[in-house]
Amino acid sequence: MDEIAERVLTLSTSPIHTYSKYLDNSEIKTVENIMDRDTAVDHILDSLAILLKKERAVLKIASETDDEGTVSLMSDYIVQQEKLVWMLSAYQDYI
Repeated sequence: MDEIAERVLTLSTSPIHTYSKYLDNSEIKTVENIMDRDTAVDHILDSLAILLKKERAVLKIASETDDEGTVSLMSDYIVQQEKLVWMLSAYQDYI
């Protein structure tokens, strides 16, 4: 979140300042008391799918507006999260 907030500030805009506001604005909902690994991994993969969709949308807009800083940031996040999705999916196939 810190990198994104810094990017927002760099673009002369004000980021959200509290975790409660982040939670209010998030499509990813918190879950509690997960007791088995399959449910936990499923929730993580679902959350990553939401993040990747949003990041790709931001990447597209940033590309169209020549915002190279945001393009770079989103590209880095996408690469890391796609690898994580691949690793977690492989883990699910293994167990």
